[in-house]
Amino acid sequence: MKLLDQNYLPRWIVVMIDTVLSLLSLLLVYFLLLNTPLRYYDVVSVPAQGGILLGISILSFFAFKTYSGIIRHSTFTDIIKLVLASFSTGVVVFGTNVIYALVKGTQIFLNTSILLYLLLSFTSMLLFRILVKELYQLLTGLSTAKEKKDVVIIGIDDNTIALGSAIGKEAELPFKLIGFLSEKIPGKRFKIAGKPVIPVQDSLIETLSRLDIEGVIMSNRLGKKLQDEIVDAALQLKIQVFSIPAIAEWKDRSDIKNIIKPVQIEDLLERDVISLESYTIEKHHTGKTILVTGGAGSIGSEIVRQIARFKPSKVIILDQAETALHSLELQLINDFPELDFITELADVSNMYRIELLFKKYSFDVVYHAAAYKHVPIIERNPHEAIYVNILGTVNLAILAISYSVENFVLISTDKAVNPTNVMGASKRAAEMYVQSLQYEKDISTKFTTTRFGNVLGSSGSVIPYFKKQIAEGGPVTVTHKNIIRYFMTIPEACQLVLQASTMGKGGEIYVFDMGKPKKILDVAEKMIRLSGFEPYKDIDIIITGLRPGEKLYEELLNDSSKVQPTHHPKIMIAKVPTLDFTEIKTKIKQIIKMATKTDDREVVRLLKELVPEYKSKNSEFELLDKDPTSDS
Repeated sequence: MKLLDQNYLPRWIVVMIDTVLSLLSLLLVYFLLLNTPLRYYDVVSVPAQGGILLGISILSFFAFKTYSGIIRHSTFTDIIKLVLASFSTGVVVFGTNVIYALVKGTQIFLNTSILLYLLLSFTSMLLFRILVKELYQLLTGLSTAKEKKDVVIIGIDDNTIALGSAIGKEAELPFKLIGFLSEKIPGKRFKIAGKPVIPVQDSLIETLSRLDIEGVIMSNRLGKKLQDEIVDAALQLKIQVFSIPAIAEWKDRSDIKNIIKPVQIEDLLERDVISLESYTIEKHHTGKTILVTGGAGSIGSEIVRQIARFKPSKVIILDQAETALHSLELQLINDFPELDFITELADVSNMYRIELLFKKYSFDVVYHAAAYKHVPIIERNPHEAIYVNILGTVNLAILAISYSVENFVLISTDKAVNPTNVMGASKRAAEMYVQSLQYEKDISTKFTTTRFGNVLGSSGSVIPYFKKQIAEGGPVTVTHKNIIRYFMTIPEACQLVLQASTMGKGGEIYVFDMGKPKKILDVAEKMIRLSGFEPYKDIDIIITGLRPGEKLYEELLNDSSKVQPTHHPKIMIAKVPTLDFTEIKTKIKQIIKMATKTDDREVVRLLKELVPEYKSKNSEFELLDKDPTSDS
C-alpha cells in the first residue's frame, strides 16, 4: 500500500490540524451554549474571545511541542504534552479572568465555555492521534498479515510481558503473538496483553505440537538446561527459535525488531554467568602499565577490552598482524576513548625489538597471548612454532625478570596436555620453561599459566567455519563422527584469565572448568537445524578424517597431574611436576638452534625428548615415537 510508504506528517501540518480541531471545538461550544441561559460577557466580542483562546492554545502547542512526535507512533509522552498544553491554556485564561475581575469587577470569558472548550479540544486532538495510530497499525497489519510468523513466548515475567505488549503494538514486527506458554499457571484461564496464557501439559514438545505455530521466543536469561530443552523440542517440530535479552540490556526499547534474534549455536554453548572478584582484579590492574602480546587476536583483544574497564595507566598492544592491529586500534578509540593505549607492530621472537619495548615502557604486568595455534599448519612447519611459541615465551620471560615485571601470565591451551601435535607440544614446552624458571633463586616476577580449551568465535574456531559452510549450502565437514571438544566463550575465558592472574604465589598452572564437552557432529547438526535446514537432506555432513596432529578429545590434565581447588569454583590448580630449570633451558636452546636449520624432523625429535608425553597422531612424525633415531 502506497499510504504505508509515506513519510510522517510534517510538523506544520500537525500544528494546522490541531488548530483546526481547536477551532471546531470553539464553534461546537458556541452552538452548545446558544440556546441556554448562559451568556458570553460583552467586554470583547465573541469572535475576539475565540481568537484569543485559539491564540493561547497555539502558543501552548509550541511551548510543549505537541507536534514533535510521530502521530502514528504516539506514546504516553505525547499524551502528557497534550495535557500540559491544555492545562497551561486553562491556567492562562482563568488567570486572566481572575485578574481582570479584580481590577474591573467583571470577567472576559465565560468559565463554562472555557471548560467545555478545553475538554472538547483535548479530546478531539487525542482521538485524532489514536485514530491515526490505530488506522496505521490496521493497514500495516493487513499488508503484512501473510508475512507474519505465529509465535508463542516462553514464560511469564516482566521481560516476556514487555515483549508481548511490544509485539502487539508494533505492526511492523514479523510476528503474530498467539500467547504465552507457562508451567506456572493458575487453575482458571487468563490473558496477558490480550493474549491467552497456555499451560504446558504432559511435556513441552507435546504442548508445542498441538499449537499451530511457526516460532517460539525465549529469554536468553533462562537456564542453559531449559534453553536446550526448548530448542531441542522446537527443532524436532521444525519450529524456529528466537531469543531476547533481559529488559535491562535493551539499548533502544523502540527497536524491538533488532532485539528479537534467531537463536545461534553460541547461545546454546554458552554457560551461566560467572562470578568474579571485581575489586581484586581492579586493584591488580588500576594504574599499571600492561603489555598484551598477540593483542590483536581474539583472546588478546578481549583481554585488552576487559582491562580497559579497570583504568590501567597504559596498555601496550603488541602483534605482528598489521591489519588486525589497525582494526583493533580504531575500535578501541571509538569504544574506550579514555584508554591510554599504544599499538606496537613486533614479533615476539625478535629479542632485540622486544627489549626496546621493555626499556621504553617499564611494564608492570605481561599477558602473553601471542602464539601460533593452527594445528595442521604448525604440523607442516614445526620450526615456526619453535620461534613463536617457545622462543617468544623465553624472550619475554627473561625480559620480565630483567626489568622487574610484577606478573607474567602465559595463555596456554588444553592441547598442551598429552600433546599429539607440534603446536600442543610447543605450548607445553613454554609452560615447562616459565614454571621451572619461577623456582630459580631471586626471581621476583610471579609467573602464572592459564590453560583452557576452544573458545567460541576465536580465529580458527569450528563454529564460524560451519556457519560459512552452511551459508554456502554445504556440505559441512567434520573430521570424525566421535570427536568432542570443550567450549568456552571468549569473554568468559578472558575473565577467568584476569581472575587467575591475581591468585597464587607463582609457578601455578591454572585450569578452568570448561563444563561438559560437546560432540562436534551434534553441534554441526544443531547448527544446520537452527539455520532452518534438515541435516543430510538439505545440507549434507561429510566425515573427512582426522587432520595431522588432531585427536578425538582434549584434556585439561595429564595422567601424572593432580588438581586442587581454589577459592574460585571455576578455577583449579594443576599440580604438574616441575623439572630442573637448567636441564629445560639446555634442551630448549638445542631445539631453538635446530629450528634455525629448519630440520623439522630433528626439531620434533628434540621436542619429544623435552616433552616425553608427546605422542604424534595422524602425523608423519609418528615414526619418531616408534624409533626416535630412525631416518626412514
